[in-house]
Amino acid sequence: MKISELLVPEVMILDLKAKTKQAAFEEMINRLYEAGRITDKKVFLEGILARESQTTTGLGDGIAMPHAKNSAVKMPTVAFARSTAGVDYQAMDGQPVHLLFMIAVPANANNTHLEALASLSRYLLQDGFMDKLKQATTPDDVVNLFTTQETAPNTAHVEDDAPYLVAVTACTTGIAHTYMAEEALKKEADKLGIRIKVETNGADGVGNKLTDSDIAHAQGVIIAADKKVEMARFDGKPLINRPVADGIRKPDELIELALRQTAPIYHSQEAKTTNSSETTQSIGKAFYRHLMSGVSSMLPFVIGGGIAIAFAFLIDQSLGVPKDALSSLGTYHPIAAFFKQIGGAAFGFMLPVLAGYIAHSIAEKPGLIAGFVAGALAANGYNLYNVGLDVKHMPIPSGFLGALVGGFLAGGIMLLLKKTFPKFAEIFGRH
Repeated sequence: MKISELLVPEVMILDLKAKTKQAAFEEMINRLYEAGRITDKKVFLEGILARESQTTTGLGDGIAMPHAKNSAVKMPTVAFARSTAGVDYQAMDGQPVHLLFMIAVPANANNTHLEALASLSRYLLQDGFMDKLKQATTPDDVVNLFTTQETAPNTAHVEDDAPYLVAVTACTTGIAHTYMAEEALKKEADKLGIRIKVETNGADGVGNKLTDSDIAHAQGVIIAADKKVEMARFDGKPLINRPVADGIRKPDELIELALRQTAPIYHSQEAKTTNSSETTQSIGKAFYRHLMSGVSSMLPFVIGGGIAIAFAFLIDQSLGVPKDALSSLGTYHPIAAFFKQIGGAAFGFMLPVLAGYIAHSIAEKPGLIAGFVAGALAANGYNLYNVGLDVKHMPIPSGFLGALVGGFLAGGIMLLLKKTFPKFAEIFGRH
């Protein structure tokens, strides 16, 4: 969806009066409500503040992108507001905010808000675009600026034999800074006559995924990230690893360093993992990696549950239990019974977590959901009464083995669905 289609002239404020973040939110939300884009000002404000509590949406350079996805929104909208004096927003760079884009998305929408954030981030880094926004005199001027930007042809031309780099950008929330760094690196590369491919690790997943061939042909690698990214695939390549902010503010420096023959060579201690790892790895190694993902996630529940049950036995033994009640050791006293119940609850999560994280290792978030269901069925059993067998109301748990098999089946099926239907993962929401 294009930004120009989300911008609504009647909700724009080109002379924002508010001086504080809260007041700015309220002023913009009032305009959204008056235009009939939201149904409940309080509910939408709560959504905006909840997102803000995670980390500020003041991105620096005078830009803020508050956003919320909730039931108060009737239709996707981007509300633009401009403040001449500046808003005290507690932005990442500590400077006042002058341009605010409030993104409102209905609760049942897929990733419209993420797509809007990504597009906005890229446009705002275009040469002179922010200056034009600050000089726009009417709401229609603002809409026309975005329309022109969306339809402008890409005139950049880089020779086929030009130096080639690959890069990965990622911020902690996977939203604006990820795409701002991508745009800054691409723009600087065009200016220098350098070819570059940038992979984005955003909130809606990995975009523009780097392939084995991309990495093999690259003269250097740039990592502009504030969170963990897949690194083993870059083993043996000259690599620069910096915060995502450097990708936005120092793209020229990063590109120059990545091209130098003296750039540090990255050496991974892990087995090389690439885009085609599932087909190149031996079956044994792939099985082991997925299994360990499930087991390592399950162990805290095993350990925690065991400790709680041990406390239950210890309490009963310390307080004393009659000989004729030894069979109820661990549940005789109320406090002991409480710890025993906690331990039992922890153990109850063991098989769903095992299957869930095996499937997650194979197919990411869609696999996690299916794997948890498979693990729950393995733990609780399935009542065969309804399929015509003479087993009435007798669920048959399959235990650890069932969870193990169920996790791999769930992950495999979800991976197949993701590859067959590329948009399938959006059903599960990646915010």
